[in-house]
Amino acid sequence: MSAPRLMHQLELEAPERVSDGAGGFSENWVVLGTHWAQLVARSGRETASRGTPVSRVGYKIIVRSAPLGSVQRPKPQQRFRTGTRVFTIQAVADYDAECRYLTCFAEEEVVV
Repeated sequence: MSAPRLMHQLELEAPERVSDGAGGFSENWVVLGTHWAQLVARSGRETASRGTPVSRVGYKIIVRSAPLGSVQRPKPQQRFRTGTRVFTIQAVADYDAECRYLTCFAEEEVVV
């Protein structure tokens, strides 16, 4: 297996709940670090959300591995961001037998 071509700079973000003081909360996103990645588009589809067409495209995002427990290691329900593009991570798996890279299965949503 050849090494991936890590050509895209992505920020890894995690959700953080902040109390609103009235028993509820708001969700903010906190940057955990920067990763260089290879983006591989998978299948896509169009759906509707509240009557608005939404394009959803699946991606395999390959990044360098990080030790288990490290904040730099991507997890499901976190996301990658580059500019205005957001990729929500759904699952993470080892890319190679040596565990040098991780494959993050993610989805990008775009309102059409």
